[in-house]
Amino acid sequence: MKPKIAVCASGEGTNFEALVTASREGRLHADIVGLITNRSTAGVLERATRLKIPTRVLTPKGYADRAELDRAMVAQLDRWQAEWVVLAGFLTLIGPQVLARFPGHIVNSHPALLPKFGGEGMYGDHVHTAVLNAGEAESGVTIHKIDAIYDQGAIVAQERVPVLPGDDLESLRERVKALEISMYPRVLNDLVKRRS
Repeated sequence: MKPKIAVCASGEGTNFEALVTASREGRLHADIVGLITNRSTAGVLERATRLKIPTRVLTPKGYADRAELDRAMVAQLDRWQAEWVVLAGFLTLIGPQVLARFPGHIVNSHPALLPKFGGEGMYGDHVHTAVLNAGEAESGVTIHKIDAIYDQGAIVAQERVPVLPGDDLESLRERVKALEISMYPRVLNDLVKRRS
């Protein structure tokens, strides 16, 4: 039996689709069993529908407090019998009940070289803009475990891309995204083979 992965995403879902494709092509030795998003308008929902992956929208507004949202997330992950939780641009802090239910089995991809350019509010274009404004010579992708603080979990893997003269937000974003799409399934495959 292949390990079961649930993906959490808030955006357009390019990483999500890359993971589903890698799973179906045998490059990721795991099954993608569901998608959780915190935004009912997220583009990733359309991708999940097209790819026939079950979805669940869990918006903070729909619950009395964060603890209730956390419980709902655990319940959904258990319904899917998920063994791994993989974040792909998910903009909600993972709660303590999910952390306790999946110790060491929650992974995130961050579009920069942590510990630089991480923390609350550092996602997507905010990260790339900060890298450019700092005059960095390189950026990249960090795959890391999740804990109770944004972008503080143990680093699993990092790969680098240059920041080229004349780079703007779009060109740097595309270079990092291309790396992320190829890197994330590879790193996850190593993780699930070791830990399943």
